[in-house]
Amino acid sequence: MEDKFLIGSHVSMKAPDFYLGSVLESLENNATTLMFYTGAPQNTKRTPIENCKIEEAIKLLKENNFDLDKLVCHAPYLINLANRTSKEKEEFSIELLTSEINRCAAFGCKLLVLHPGMRLSYPVEEALDYIVDGLNRTIENCDNDVIICIETMAGKGSEVGTTFEEISYIVKHVKNQSRIGVCLDTCHINDAGYDLSNSDALLDEFDRVIGLNYLKVIHLNDSKSIRGSRKDRHANLGKGTIGFNTLYQFAHNKRLIDIPKILETPWIGEFSPYKQEIEMLRTGKWFDIEK
Repeated sequence: MEDKFLIGSHVSMKAPDFYLGSVLESLENNATTLMFYTGAPQNTKRTPIENCKIEEAIKLLKENNFDLDKLVCHAPYLINLANRTSKEKEEFSIELLTSEINRCAAFGCKLLVLHPGMRLSYPVEEALDYIVDGLNRTIENCDNDVIICIETMAGKGSEVGTTFEEISYIVKHVKNQSRIGVCLDTCHINDAGYDLSNSDALLDEFDRVIGLNYLKVIHLNDSKSIRGSRKDRHANLGKGTIGFNTLYQFAHNKRLIDIPKILETPWIGEFSPYKQEIEMLRTGKWFDIEK
């Protein structure tokens, strides 16, 4: 097993063990990192911090040599900093993101992935400025060192952050540069039109437009859709149009050794594929997952 290979998956956080259960699930999958939501991503209902078994979870993480700086939290989908259709909606997103950043810090997690948002009827440039403004105001509200990682998007609907240039604009206009980063999703960039077949060429482009120093998280997913489809439909490794070998080579690129890689591939019915997919990525050998 490669000790430095930072691989994990989205894991659930639910009663009765909450965060401790998330860590136990990751250990069962032979993961070396993890990603979780502090509550359901589709609503604002949250379990109080003191009930989430955080101390027990962090103790177990340390005992198993997890790098706490490489753990990943994901912000709720409800946040859209580009929505300025009313003052209430504007403040809702800023307040919810502020709350999630503070919860993230309470879990001992430093990386929070955020979907940049939907531009609605606004021109792209205007929406990007709204997002930057929302990020700046949110960061000013938070006295911690959590890094907001803007996720690359597939381009469905009115999503912004579909191109490296749009992501770069957001990231480089945030005032506090120590608090901003990027999450690269392989399914999303494939569906947005980027070619993953040559990992070095792709990383060269990312570095030229955004800067590899901003890359903090990778979502490692295959895609059910062809390149450029703008659909955002995740597939299990080797079951999509990107292919296992391409994703394996990308995951093991030496320039990404310190970046946590998170699987968000679909469950197979009621069966989690993550233990098997982590094994594939460790060995380089694809196999058809059986329940």
